[in-house]
Amino acid sequence: MTFFKRKTKHQSLYRKDAIQSYLMLAPMLIGFALFTVYPMIWLIQWSWFDYDGMSTPKFIGLENYIRAFTRDPHYWESLENTFYIVIAKFIIEIPLALFLAIILNGNKKINSFFRTLFFSPTIVSTAIVGIVFFLMFEPFMGSVNQLLKAFNIIDTNINWFSNKWLADFVIVIASVWKGFGINMIFFIMGLQNISQEIYECADIDGVNKWNRFTKVTLPMLASTGKVVMMLFIVNSIKMSDLVLVLTNGQPGGTTEVVMSYTFKYFFSYGAADAISQYGYSSALAVITALILTVIVSLYLRLTRNMGNHY
Repeated sequence: MTFFKRKTKHQSLYRKDAIQSYLMLAPMLIGFALFTVYPMIWLIQWSWFDYDGMSTPKFIGLENYIRAFTRDPHYWESLENTFYIVIAKFIIEIPLALFLAIILNGNKKINSFFRTLFFSPTIVSTAIVGIVFFLMFEPFMGSVNQLLKAFNIIDTNINWFSNKWLADFVIVIASVWKGFGINMIFFIMGLQNISQEIYECADIDGVNKWNRFTKVTLPMLASTGKVVMMLFIVNSIKMSDLVLVLTNGQPGGTTEVVMSYTFKYFFSYGAADAISQYGYSSALAVITALILTVIVSLYLRLTRNMGNHY
């Protein structure tokens, strides 16, 4: 009899804990359902329609998807340009964040100052970043051209926004400046989780600094790096606001990224179209989401064993 009473009491406590857990999670789950799940369902639904937000929606089936795959090369050009920017950003941003994390990994007050300094661009509005870098690289009175001329590196001003590759270079620099700080913090957190005893053992064995970095630090940071790079890939492919403010896809739409291109069709912004095309832009968003899902899935599969040996 006592056993059943204890069991009933245990089940009652477990049920109360479960109810309390669900109540605590409820606000987040409700927000997730309202602001993530519902918009996704809405987006998929309208991708099957021809709809401009004013006229009566017309069901057209796969026509929006057929148009994207067969009659819209500009979408694929924007996707290609997105990959160029992501690759260039990766080559600069991730090594820079890791290097600064190693340099600033310590308890000195000066390290705290520089961590705050390097992290601060992360909290600055993307629109402000775009405006600042546009003014810096402005062809005639921009500070970059003035500085290059002052050091006799160039004789005439460079029009940074007249060429696709120069404009992409400005986008990459601006994006790296805004994003490297948060990745630096992630790497510092990973470094601080590495036991100092491992480094002491390496010093006793006479391991030099380079081998200590490649054989100890990098493998121990593998789990952190896996998360950092996944977030980097997702956030970089989703980039749109910086491009809209900085170049607006110019010159001639060659610096358009996939999300800014989709955005313009949805809000009839810029040269995409005079009338909003909710159905077509929804189809572009679905295609982009599927491409991003495939990329992230492949990345997770290729890195599934990363860090497991430590």
